[in-house]
Amino acid sequence: MTPTTRRLIRAAGTVVGAGVAGVAYAALVERTWFALRRFALPVLPPGSAPVRVLQVSDLHLTPGQAKKIEWVRSLAELRPDFVVNSGDNLAHVRAVEPLLRAMEPLMAFPGAFVLGSNDYFAPVPKNPALYLTTQHAKAPTARRNLPVEALVDGLRAGGWSDLDNARTVVEMGEHRVELVGVNDPHVEYDRYEDVAGPARDDVSLTMGLVHAPYQRVLDAMTADGAGLVLAGHTHGGQLALPVYGALVTNCDLDTGRAKGVSRWWPGAGTEGRRGRVRPSSEAPEDAAWLHVSAGLGTSPYAPVRFACRPEATLLTLVAREF
Repeated sequence: MTPTTRRLIRAAGTVVGAGVAGVAYAALVERTWFALRRFALPVLPPGSAPVRVLQVSDLHLTPGQAKKIEWVRSLAELRPDFVVNSGDNLAHVRAVEPLLRAMEPLMAFPGAFVLGSNDYFAPVPKNPALYLTTQHAKAPTARRNLPVEALVDGLRAGGWSDLDNARTVVEMGEHRVELVGVNDPHVEYDRYEDVAGPARDDVSLTMGLVHAPYQRVLDAMTADGAGLVLAGHTHGGQLALPVYGALVTNCDLDTGRAKGVSRWWPGAGTEGRRGRVRPSSEAPEDAAWLHVSAGLGTSPYAPVRFACRPEATLLTLVAREF
């Protein structure tokens, strides 16, 4: 064996070893390394008292995920003023009972929810290569129904508002807040036209709720005057590259907004797929705030996360300067 051949073999072994280590880290460490994110958003009228909103999303729960359940239950210690559940709670036909156990302490607080496709349909195996193609965002055609009625009944019984194609006004701390939500756009269950209309002028804020942040919904909500929109679905890309960030969003949102806080206004999605997102200071004065949660789970057929920890978010809504 020549020295060159030995060097090539060593290099190949290093690459393979790094790949195996990366997969092991993504599957065994990061996917259950839960994080609490915190952001302050200036969306309330000047002089307003702050409001704390806890957002949980994309648990994709299966029976036996005790660590995830207990971590979610512990979020009640934050004592939020309001809780938003952004959907995709289930990943198994027997997951409703453990999901409601996870939500039980949080339902001591006022809240609202929208559904995702994985509340209706169980996940199915996919070719992992599709993740890097334009086919990754398409909803599967062969699907097994999940007990969504039991899920909805349980969340409603806890006192939370069902915002699937609905509009209502709720109390958040000292504020009246208008909520407008849609069912999941990823499976084309959204019917924003049924709840469309200008934001009320007798509330502190109009907030939009949606599972999958498709541009048609974000544009419609913000055109009607929603000052804040909360979404999930993207998993933050689930697999990300350091510095570069998310590779996909699983919808038509640009990857620069795959997770976290940005500004949105009608037509903002024309800025480019790679997401050369304007800094907040350069957004139009009347632009809304958008928060996309990277969520807490994964499909059982792709149980990995890399450079994108599972998360819940505590959003502190504060007063605008003017």
